Amino acid sequence: NANDYEAGKRKAFICAECHGERGISVLGIYPNLSGQKYEYLVSVLFAYKNGLRVNEIMQAMVINLTEQDIHNLAVYFSQQNCNN
Repeated sequence: NANDYEAGKRKAFICAECHGERGISVLGIYPNLSGQKYEYLVSVLFAYKNGLRVNEIMQAMVINLTEQDIHNLAVYFSQQNCNN
């Protein structure tokens, strides 16, 4: 399965409350996702999903994501311009 920007865009709503629309956080306590490297996003999301990185909120957010969802989200956020 090819990683899908549009599928990532559709799924990104689950991240928006904390990380902002298009992955740019309006609150300084949450990191921006926009413009992050694809590999980093995949690694971090899998680390939360597999319990290697601990944060109750993030673990709850990623628990139901499929492997393909994670790759699609990473494609979407990595291709966003972090200056907007």
